[in-house]
Parts: sequence; structure tokens; C-alpha cells
Amino acid sequence: MLPLSPPGLESLYLATRRIYPDQPNPLQVAAVVKFWLGGPDPLDYISMYSNPGNHQLGIPPHWHYISFGLSDLHGDGRVHERGNQEGPSGFGFELTFRLKRDAGETSPPTWPANLLQSLAKYVFNSGNTFCAGDHVSWHAALDGSESIIQHMLLTSDAQLQTISTPCGTVDFVQVVGVCKEELQAVQRWKGVGVLNILKNIPRMGGGGPWLVTDMRRGESMVELEPNAVQIIEAGIDADGSNLSGVTGNCSWAEAMNGACGGALIEDESLKVSSEDKSPTYSHSRGTFGLGDSLESTELLQAKVLEGVQLTFNAESGSLLPLVIRGRIKHGRHFTFKSATSPSVITFVAESVTGTFVDPDKPYVAHGPWLQVLIKEEDVDQLLDELQCLTGSPETVSLPKTFCWDRQNLSITVVPDSVTPLKPPMFNVDS
Repeated sequence: MLPLSPPGLESLYLATRRIYPDQPNPLQVAAVVKFWLGGPDPLDYISMYSNPGNHQLGIPPHWHYISFGLSDLHGDGRVHERGNQEGPSGFGFELTFRLKRDAGETSPPTWPANLLQSLAKYVFNSGNTFCAGDHVSWHAALDGSESIIQHMLLTSDAQLQTISTPCGTVDFVQVVGVCKEELQAVQRWKGVGVLNILKNIPRMGGGGPWLVTDMRRGESMVELEPNAVQIIEAGIDADGSNLSGVTGNCSWAEAMNGACGGALIEDESLKVSSEDKSPTYSHSRGTFGLGDSLESTELLQAKVLEGVQLTFNAESGSLLPLVIRGRIKHGRHFTFKSATSPSVITFVAESVTGTFVDPDKPYVAHGPWLQVLIKEEDVDQLLDELQCLTGSPETVSLPKTFCWDRQNLSITVVPDSVTPLKPPMFNVDS
């Protein structure tokens, strides 16, 4: 008997019917012109289910949105390369979202479908996939309101487990709306740790065990959970940070005769723009790192530099204390990749292997990719001086330059613009 629909699509339908047997024909938002026919929206459908929640478990009634199109629905090569049952289907996942249902609400809002389409466009355009532990810095209320829920974390959907289809395996990655303070905690520590705090917040403020997004939530997890700060700080000290890279706004220049006041040899194509303040996507599976940054520079010669001058916009610069405390102090590396130029800057600890740098040559450029070795003896000094960047950008007068003559290193942080959002940046966790 022939399937009722294409093989990948039928497998997804069967998975959703197992948890919503009473909703065989849910409301759907569908692409007017399918992506494989030249349409702009990569998701063929977003289904919207009514979930009753579970009061005893602290799970509120909500709308459950499920995407169709990041995995291979058709199996005939029209969108994704043909795979097999053992490998991932298409990108290997679909997105879901759980939105708290207002009392008396009888139909689901459609803005989450637009949000999922935007995330899917990023995946199709960049080739970067999402998985549990990633985060997305969006810089605007997810529903376009005045809500404080302006960013996203990603986790595994509580009800939809990994499935096998004739086109390959599919995970279900749930989008969770969070506020600025929660996003910053993820960047400083790890997504899984913050999600666990949110799951256990009383009064369902964090969405309960299924992490239902409440766009009307007016308090951060720090306000809802008195012990949150202590848990996060202890986690950073014990684990460091899982964030190993960010695509933002950065540039570097070689400094001759000392980085503080010396002559700079600049490449105009590597300069940072202070006018971009963009959404930020993160990736726990790591789409670039020490090795991957070599993709376009393999034939270039490494160049030892006497000194360097680094420039970051405010959002990227605010991560510098995290780089030192959460990564370098734990013997790890951290990469800034420019969203507007070929420039790449990787900070590495002395214990990191496979690098171009060592204590005798702490600054080495490989084409547009610069590696900066932070020596153990310098870690505390740099952290003390950069710590002022941790707080709100309004507390630091920008532009601000930090100079270390002995190390022939200077870092300048320039203001973010308040102009409308431009195309997104992305982060990498590992």
C-alpha cells in the first residue's frame, strides 16, 4: 500500500499523531510557494497543536508548533541530498516551539510560525544546524511586543523523541524564549545548566519541565529563583564556559614598535563596523574552531607578529571577560569570527595543542586568521582589567582601549549602533 504522503513527511505525521491522536488535522501554516518551486520559505508546513499541559507537573496549557522541512520530507532530492536510514534526514532535525495559551484563547497565534521560518532560513543559508544547548540572541521581542522575552535557547523536545524515517533520522529541537539575563548566563556558563534552573522555577515562571514560553513573563530567572546567581557562579568556576566561539564584529591589525601607540599595519577588509547589532546564533556541535577556521586559508603562510591591536563592537567585547574566565583559565580556546569581513581572532590558552602560537611567538596570523596566546602569568591581569565589560554597556564609556605594553597587546571596544537589526551573527558552543 502506498503511503498517504511522501515518506519523510509521513514519518513526521506518525510521530505527531502518537502524542496528539485526537488532532489528526491540526491547523497549519503552509508556504504559499514551496521552497523547491522557488519560494522563499524553506519550511513546507508548521503544524499547530493544542496541548492541555499538566497542572500537577507545573506544565501550563499551551500551543505546540512543529516544523516540516528541515528534514528530508520527499526523499527524491528536490530539497535535500538523498540520504539513507542510518544518516541524518536532511539537516537531521525539525524545530518545535511551545507557547503558553492565554485563558479563553481558541486559536493559536501565527507569529511563532514566522519565527521558525526565520530560523530555518538561517540554517538553509548558512548550512549550520541547531541542537540542544545552542542559543540565539535575537535583540527583539519574539512576538514583536514589549516583552522581555527577546532571545532563545534550544533544547530537546520533551515529547518528541528522535525518529527513524526512510530518509534518515530526525531530532526535534525545541525553541525556548528567554530574557537577556538568561542569555548572558548561558554565554558565561552553559545552556543545559540554565535550562535546568528554568525547569525548576516555582509558579511555572520558567515554563515547567517542558519549558513552555510565556511571552507575558515579566521577571528573569534571577528574580524568580533566589539561588540562581550562586548556582551559575559555582558552575562557571567548576565547569568554565561551553561557549567556544562567536561570529560578531571584530578586526585585528599588526602593531609595530608596541601595540599601545605604535604604528599599525591595517587591512581595510578586516576592519570592524560599529554599526551592526545583530541576532546571534549558537551551535553546540561547533561549525568552526581551531581547525575549521583554516578552510579558506590552507595555502597561506603563517606570519609571526610583534604585537597586535584588536577591535570589537560592544556586544562582542562584552564577552571578553567570559573568554578569560570561562575558557582560557580552564585551558581552552575561544574564536571571534567577523560577520562583515574575513577576520578571525582565536584566543588560546598555553595548554591548547595544535596551534601556531607558543610563549615565544604569542601572535601568529594565518591569512585573515589571528591566533593570540594568553600566557598563564597574564590571565589574572587581563581579567581584572576587562571585568568592567561584563555589566551593561551603558556602564562603560565607549570607545574604550585597554593597553598592555609588556605583552604588545591592545584591545579597543567600540559602541554598538542603535540602527535597525541587520543579518544575524552566530555563536558556537563546545
